[in-house]
Amino acid sequence: MRIAVIGDVGGHATPLRHELARLGARPDGSLPDDLIVVQVGDLIHRGPDSAEVVDIVDHYLRTQHGQWIQLIGNHEAHYLQPPVFRWPETLRRKHVRILRRWWNDGTVVVAAALETTHESFLVTHAGITAEFWASALGGPNSAVEAARRINDLARVDADTVFRAGTMLHGTTASDAGPLWADTKTELLPGWADRQMPFSQIHGHDGITSWRGNDATVPPAGIEALVTVDADAKHETVYLAGGRLIGVDPDHRDTPTIPWRAFELAGIVTAR
Repeated sequence: MRIAVIGDVGGHATPLRHELARLGARPDGSLPDDLIVVQVGDLIHRGPDSAEVVDIVDHYLRTQHGQWIQLIGNHEAHYLQPPVFRWPETLRRKHVRILRRWWNDGTVVVAAALETTHESFLVTHAGITAEFWASALGGPNSAVEAARRINDLARVDADTVFRAGTMLHGTTASDAGPLWADTKTELLPGWADRQMPFSQIHGHDGITSWRGNDATVPPAGIEALVTVDADAKHETVYLAGGRLIGVDPDHRDTPTIPWRAFELAGIVTAR
């Protein structure tokens, strides 16, 4: 199967529709039979079309649920728990109810696992830090088991999964959860001196400034090879045992153009 991992959409419906068309969505919007979409969360906020984006995804989750895997990001979590940050835009009640329906009936999850011929991937919104992997999950050696434990934990101890760190509180948390982990200060440093058990794909943020001229380099003290696909807005950090692949295009009030989904050939092994 073709698997397309779509990064943060950020309330931009037209770029999402264009990317789905590029991936082969038919004129009626339906997905081709050989395609599975995994969207990493943060569908909403920033852009002008949050409600329309929710409607688009709700259509796929109702009509082609087996081909659309929806993860939650910290912006969706804003409506699933008491708000922990302020945002100038507020979803209408109708679309808040849709998000809560997804969460309550298990239509959306926090993590998914993918398998290719030579590599296993855990997909979450922000990635899992080494400390979260060890302390909250018990150090699973496979992406499949990690995804299952994360999704189970989200149902019984959501506070642990939704735990924030430097991005929300200004203080680094080595055990920040997979909705909030900051790539530069929490995700990368924890894996710098530890063997990764599997590769990861995440959105949320990255070490690359797609909107500026900052050099794309690992944080100080971390030896890693970083490659960048500027057209697709993907960054890949190579570490011992695996890769951290960032797919957040950094859409803001206007979309970042161009950008593309991260595509691979494989199977979904957990959701």
